[in-house]
Amino acid sequence: MKKNLFILLALSSFLSIGQGLLSEKENFTRQDTLRGSVTPQRAWWDLTYYHLDVEVKPEEKFISGKNTINYRVLKAKPELQIDLQTPMKIIKVIQDGEELKVRSEGNAHFIKVTNEQPVDAIKSLEVFYEGYPREAKRAPWDGGFSWKKDNNGKHFIATSNQGLGASVWWPNKDHMYDEVDSMLISVTNPKGLTNVSNGRLRKLEDLGDKVKSHWFVSNPINNYGVNINIGDYVNFSEIYNGEKGKLDMDYWVLIDNLEKAKEHFKDAPKMMKAFEYWFGPYPFYEDSFKLVEVPYLGMEHQSSVTYGNQYKNGYLGRDLSNTGWGLKFDFIIIHEAGHEWFANNITNKDIADMWIHESFTNYSENLFLDYYYGKEASADYVIGTRANIKNKTPIIGQYDVNNEGSGDMYYKGGNMLHTLRQLVENDRIWREILRGLNKEFYHQTVTTKQIEDYISNKTKKDFSAFFNQYLRDTRIPTLEYKIEDNQFKFRYVDIVKDFDMPIEVEINGKTEWIFPTSKWKTKNIKVSNFKVDRDYYIYSKQV
Repeated sequence: MKKNLFILLALSSFLSIGQGLLSEKENFTRQDTLRGSVTPQRAWWDLTYYHLDVEVKPEEKFISGKNTINYRVLKAKPELQIDLQTPMKIIKVIQDGEELKVRSEGNAHFIKVTNEQPVDAIKSLEVFYEGYPREAKRAPWDGGFSWKKDNNGKHFIATSNQGLGASVWWPNKDHMYDEVDSMLISVTNPKGLTNVSNGRLRKLEDLGDKVKSHWFVSNPINNYGVNINIGDYVNFSEIYNGEKGKLDMDYWVLIDNLEKAKEHFKDAPKMMKAFEYWFGPYPFYEDSFKLVEVPYLGMEHQSSVTYGNQYKNGYLGRDLSNTGWGLKFDFIIIHEAGHEWFANNITNKDIADMWIHESFTNYSENLFLDYYYGKEASADYVIGTRANIKNKTPIIGQYDVNNEGSGDMYYKGGNMLHTLRQLVENDRIWREILRGLNKEFYHQTVTTKQIEDYISNKTKKDFSAFFNQYLRDTRIPTLEYKIEDNQFKFRYVDIVKDFDMPIEVEINGKTEWIFPTSKWKTKNIKVSNFKVDRDYYIYSKQV
């Protein structure tokens, strides 16, 4: 296996995508387990290739087609699991010319394989399907197909399905742990409209009153990153001279928005410059980088990043940090493109670990500001977002049931990483860690433990209690302190076992480190002024 954001709640809840949805669910069902775990019917085969061939009929809001699934046999079993959500229907499954029996249990479909499945053999299935896919009511949060029309009355269609699952509109192995190595996406739609999908356009076929586009993805891709975008598009492009050479950067926008896009999308190469500095080379040179206009806010679809921020800076014109710095860039371009490194290059194995996607990408907004405006500006921004943290449920969700954890993975996660930066010896090492993550786990699916261990090993510091505190607990460390005559006493409360994070403080106008634990410590000093460095996400109070 190569790789086993409509305004909601006053706009700011975009970054609470999971809160109130999967994260607060306590009673999980058999369907949650079938969707969220590596079942025996998933474990024995490894994805190698998809060819998704689908026709989209906008007037009917109907799709049909087939997905050819190539896989390597790891250990032969009698059934394999394919996922497709109702009301979509599997019509038939063919292997080696033979139609196979399908046993369905809700959205999971178990296919009885009858021919020999030798270990290491590459086998192929054709899954034919059709139906009226779920319509997204407020994409991208609830997901599905967005069937809209542009200002000229032409169809404007897009898919989005993070969390909900790609199986809401096409049959696949719908679990994050196993990413297909490469993929061909063939889409038939009415003539006069253009489909843009992931990867590079291989060819266009004229089918009379229809047109068929073939887009090829040469790198591993997560299921939720696969997308269809159909509209009255025009294209412009540029070449970016990046760390790995020349990178094609393409922009697909509605024809009426071409001129404003040419100006506004200047944030894209700026993004690429900053993120290649911090995170390393763009991970998908072979597949190009694209921004594609869609009728919803936007999403991180791999090499086909979708955009609907109305050509405004900030988040639909609003600064999520309330500091002013959030209006220096287009939130969707920066945030969603940041996911190319954290979500698409490095992907969580289980959605419970979705913080790996969202915390680092939230923090990428901060690093973009750092690159162009300096460290204090970036600190202003990330600290300004703390007002949005809820601390109701842990950032990490429950495993094996498709539970993505708390929406605090955005703001709190970004502040966690900002705090962590202060604990690393210097910014050179911090940058090496960020770039190293994208090199070490290049095109891989990972667990939280792998990320934790990598950072601890590279810094030669044990950060397990730190991560337990911020990822697995809802309490924020509180520094209690007493000023008594010539003594300064301090300790941590509301902490997990072994939490002993050192922090920088200002005592009598002088900056120094203190090393609190759960036990009271004493410094023999007369304190007239005391302040905790704002870069540390903790509370403090005098007792």
